[in-house]
Amino acid sequence: MSHNKYKVGIVGCGTISGTHADAINNSKNGTLNSAFSRSADKLGKFCERHSAKGFSDYTEFLSQNDLDVVSICTPSGTHLDFGVQAAEAGKHVIVEKPIEVNLERARQLIESCRKNNVRLAVIYQSRFMKDVIRMKKTVDEGGIGKPFMVSASVKWFRDQDYYSQAPWRGTRKLDGGGAVINQSIHTVDLVHWLTGGVETIYALKGTFTHEGIEGEDNAVACMKFINGAIGVFEASTSIDPPQNRRIEIYGTQGTAQLEGDRFRLLSTGKDSPEEQKESEGAGAAGAASPLSGLSFDNHRLQYEHILDAIDSNSETVVSGEESLKSLAIVQALYASAESNKPVNVEEFAKQST
Repeated sequence: MSHNKYKVGIVGCGTISGTHADAINNSKNGTLNSAFSRSADKLGKFCERHSAKGFSDYTEFLSQNDLDVVSICTPSGTHLDFGVQAAEAGKHVIVEKPIEVNLERARQLIESCRKNNVRLAVIYQSRFMKDVIRMKKTVDEGGIGKPFMVSASVKWFRDQDYYSQAPWRGTRKLDGGGAVINQSIHTVDLVHWLTGGVETIYALKGTFTHEGIEGEDNAVACMKFINGAIGVFEASTSIDPPQNRRIEIYGTQGTAQLEGDRFRLLSTGKDSPEEQKESEGAGAAGAASPLSGLSFDNHRLQYEHILDAIDSNSETVVSGEESLKSLAIVQALYASAESNKPVNVEEFAKQST
């Protein structure tokens, strides 16, 4: 348990920053003290709402003596530059998912934090959902027997304005791609975490319903898992009406299902009554729009975990190194779709150094 109250500053005042601010201010071991943005309008509104000091100069922001941790909520392809400067200023670094747009830039950020002896953590708040933790425990403890097949889908909707109002979205340089790396990487991370990892991926992708974006708005993939299971993955920002994200792990003695944020254990043809409890969170709400109904509670739980880890000088659940694994799966999916060949994730990651 943390004995200190860490002062956190947020970098970037875009869509997700408010969720981070609420999570920090409601955590038991953190408090928001400041924010940096190059947009005077966004910075002013953010600081007024969250009672934070505002900075338009990043060097000045980092020079605060009472700033312990920097939380980076800027476009994905800028995480390295902001993170390196923060690490060199001696600040611990928290990064909104994904860690970066490719493995090379991600590794540079990890190395900078290591060299400067600061902690690096990446926000994957879905791992802190109660029902996700119950699903992980059920699978790990053999509650569905031996897994042999996996199905995962993120069939969401984003209108054209979603991309045109924030021109970095859907670009290779700043977003890293489209529906897979942005909307679906939380689900990719959960699939990796729940199954023990993807061995090989064979994918197709395309842009069908949005104009002027470089990234994909639809992708499908077949997967072989390290544990020997096989599976399918679907990602879309074109599905109208949108659907809850869904992960199903089929085993020899039952099925573990996550729909939205609700876990159900299906076995011997009957639902287990105790597994029917509803949970609140972002899995379902994210289907239609980025933040409708998004609770900050899972972010709060991850922030508390990260700040506890800083306090005890221990590793965080989603460290920089751990976050490379889901990014490697995404990058391997893209490489497969572009080459029209299966890609071994581990070999791909090794080559991307």
